Amino acid sequence: MTRGALAVRINSQATDRAALEAHYGRVWSATQLADDFEVIGFAAPFVVVRRKTDNRLGSLLFQHHARYYFAFQEDK
Repeated sequence: MTRGALAVRINSQATDRAALEAHYGRVWSATQLADDFEVIGFAAPFVVVRRKTDNRLGSLLFQHHARYYFAFQEDK
């Protein structure tokens, strides 16, 4: 699936935090994201981040409304 198609799918099926947590595990609001990660860049529906606790790079998915970040994947 292309990045654009994935963004359309995620945002056309935007869901609440509890449902995202049930499916993906940990979910971050924008404020929580800033607490735990340094944002390197956005390429919807992905955000590239550096985790503050260990400086590891990774990415998360995000939906626009309500804005939540989820499905953290650490770079290998």
